Amino acid sequence: MSTTRPCSPGDRGPESSGASGASEEGAPSTGAPARAAVPSVPSGSAGDAEDAGGRRVRRLGLRGESGVVPLARDFTRQALYAWGWLPAATADQRAAAEDVLLVVSELVTNACLHAEGPDELVLACDDKVIRLEVSDGGTGQPAPRTPHRAGRPGGHGMFIVQRLCLDWGVVRVPGRAGKTVWAELGAPL
Repeated sequence: MSTTRPCSPGDRGPESSGASGASEEGAPSTGAPARAAVPSVPSGSAGDAEDAGGRRVRRLGLRGESGVVPLARDFTRQALYAWGWLPAATADQRAAAEDVLLVVSELVTNACLHAEGPDELVLACDDKVIRLEVSDGGTGQPAPRTPHRAGRPGGHGMFIVQRLCLDWGVVRVPGRAGKTVWAELGAPL
């Protein structure tokens, strides 16, 4: 393990419910109002804010943190509860929330593996789309491995992002190191 990397490769942390990582711990019961049992927002982040387009926005600083993948998933799960995506009333709504959590995991993991760790996670949501942004200091260009080989270990992250998202891309600011990888997913019906 590298001592310069803020998170170890494949750091998925202790999530109790298996491969999807969708934990019901701390989730409100289906009979309770969605906002009643929402965990508090982690330190280093703000609650909901609105951007110029009227979207609800949450930010989480990740630079120098350990266990960033489970931290990002927990932060995202809390936002999904606050924004009414969870608890899900239907299987399709639950699948949409799980897709968001999976894409967050993949984007943050890629920043750990290929860019010396993520700097920030930004979530922005309106009634139709949720936008996920992971900023890092890396110079690489993420791309799905071509050709994709399902049986081969590793290299599936951006393929998963491409398959689950409405759109995704990379933003670089001229004169500033690093990049922001963003992805957009449709809101549940």
